[in-house]
Amino acid sequence: MENVATQETESHEDEAQHPIGVYLKVWILLFVISGLSYAVDYFDFQGMMRWSLIIIFMLLKAGLIIAVFMHVMWERMALITAILGPPLLLITLIGFMISEGLYVFGNRVDYMGRPAAAERIHVADVIHHDEEHGEEAMEEGH
Repeated sequence: MENVATQETESHEDEAQHPIGVYLKVWILLFVISGLSYAVDYFDFQGMMRWSLIIIFMLLKAGLIIAVFMHVMWERMALITAILGPPLLLITLIGFMISEGLYVFGNRVDYMGRPAAAERIHVADVIHHDEEHGEEAMEEGH
């Protein structure tokens, strides 16, 4: 009976304690990654480079938080797969849908021309257009 009790207390002690150094290192790493994501705005990156860096830094921070602070790093592989598998599969399928949509749109543009709704317009044009129609509607009594 005594052996069972000592085995249980030893197993609980092993599970409960994580070194504080791991948390501090991850905390500092999160600050560094946050600083890098702010540097993207500070150095005025534009286009795909900007969004790629922002998303990479976001996923790194989320992964560190999930792995360490939510203790997923110390879980069994079956549980990790059950938790992370469905969202990763969903993201992969969404990526396939985006790729297919861009392919179909590209083919439409190649064979039928660019639709008028896809033309880029400036915000000032829209505001100016609304002001003109607003004055005309007021004059007509609408």
